[in-house]
Amino acid sequence: MMETIQTTTIDVAVIGAGAAGLSAAAVTAAAGRSTVVIDREGMTGGILRQCIHNGFGLRYFKEELTGPEFAQRMFVKARDAGARFQLDATVTELKKLEDGKLQLQVLSAKDGVQLIEARAVVLAMGCRERNRGNIATPGTRPAGVFTAGSAQKLLNIEGRLPGTSAVIVGSGDIGLIMARRLRWSGIEVKAVVEIMPYPSGLTRNIVQCLHDFNIPLWLEHSVVRIYGKDRVEGVDVAPLVNGMPDMEKKFHIDCDTLLFSVGLIPENELAVNAGVQLNPATGGAMVDANYETNVPGIFSAGNVLHVHDLVDFVAEEAARAAAMVLKRLDGEDAAATTQPATAGANLKYVVPNSFFPGRRTVFSFRPLIVTDNGLLTATLGGKEIWRKRVPFVRPAEMLTAELDGALLTGDGELVFKLEKEASHD
Repeated sequence: MMETIQTTTIDVAVIGAGAAGLSAAAVTAAAGRSTVVIDREGMTGGILRQCIHNGFGLRYFKEELTGPEFAQRMFVKARDAGARFQLDATVTELKKLEDGKLQLQVLSAKDGVQLIEARAVVLAMGCRERNRGNIATPGTRPAGVFTAGSAQKLLNIEGRLPGTSAVIVGSGDIGLIMARRLRWSGIEVKAVVEIMPYPSGLTRNIVQCLHDFNIPLWLEHSVVRIYGKDRVEGVDVAPLVNGMPDMEKKFHIDCDTLLFSVGLIPENELAVNAGVQLNPATGGAMVDANYETNVPGIFSAGNVLHVHDLVDFVAEEAARAAAMVLKRLDGEDAAATTQPATAGANLKYVVPNSFFPGRRTVFSFRPLIVTDNGLLTATLGGKEIWRKRVPFVRPAEMLTAELDGALLTGDGELVFKLEKEASHD
C-alpha cells in the first residue's frame, strides 16, 4: 500500500539558509506571511559558519562581526520574526502548478519525501567554488589539492591542517583569507598565482592577507603542472604572454598543498529545471526590478543571483527582494510593463535586467577595468539621464547605483557604461 506524501501549504518558501535566505525570511515572516526556510545543512548560516575572521556586518549591523556572529544574528532575526526552519532537507524538485502555486519536493532523513506548496519561492542557494577541473590544470591527481573553501572548512570547522607548505591558485577573497589563515597556523604559503593582470579579491584582503605577511603575488602567471603521486610535491608556474604560458620561463615551487580560489558558480541547477532563464554573464537568473524571474512567483537574490563581494550586500539585496515578494502576495500585477537594463562598456553585467518605469531601482554591476577616475553613466533611449564619478574601481569590488523613479520615465533601453576619466591634475 503506497503511503500518502504529506503536503504543506504556505505563503513563502525560501531555499537556502545563508545570509540571503535568512534576510529574506526575516522580512516576509515579520509581515505575517507564513515562511519556511529549507537548507540541506543541519545548521543555518551557510558558508559564514566557517568564516571565523572579522569584517562582516559593518553596513548591515553597523558593527564589525565574524562570519559565525553575522550568521547567528541573521538566524535570530528570522526566527524572532516567525520564520520556520526545515534543516537537513534537500529540495529535489521545484515546479509551477496549474493553480499558480509553486510545488517543492523536499527530501530528508527525518521526514522522508514531503511536498510544500508556496505562493512564492525565494532562491537563495548561494554558490559553489570552481575547482581544478573547471580550469583544466594538468598533472597528476595526488592528495593535497583543495578548493580554498574546503581547506577553510577543514581548518576552521574540523580543526585539521591541510598540509605544511602551500601554493594558492587564484586571488579570490577566500584564497586570500586562507593565505593569512594558513600562516597563522604555521603553514608556509609560498605564493599566490593569478592569471589576470590585477587581483580578483578585495584590496583590503590583498593588503591584510598578503602584504602584511610578505606572501608573493604572481600576476599574469599560471600553474602549468602539478607534481606528486600520492601527495602534492610541487608545481610549475609560468608567466602568461597574450594569454598563453611562456614555458621557457617557467619555474618550480616545492609544496605539499595546492589551494584553488578561482571563482564561484551560482547554484542554479534546481532553478533551471524549474524553467528559470539564466543570465550567461552572471550564471544567475535573469530578474526584473522585483528580483522576480521569468517564472512568476520565483524570486532570486544573493550569491545565487550574482556573486557579491560583501555579505552585507547579500543581506541588503535579499531584503529588497523579499519586499517585492510581499508586494506580489498583496496582489501587485506581475504583468506590469518593464523595460530592459543592460551593461555597456567596461561592465560585465547589470542586475536587475529590467526596470519598471517610474519606480526607484537599485542596480548592481561588476566592473571590467581598473581605474581611480571612473565615470558611471546611464542612458535611457539614447539620452543620458544619470552620471556618477567613482574614484576607486576594481573588478573585485561591486558597484551599485540607485536611480530615482523620476529619471526612469522615458522609452527605450536603459544602458549603463563605465569609463576612465582623464586625470584632473
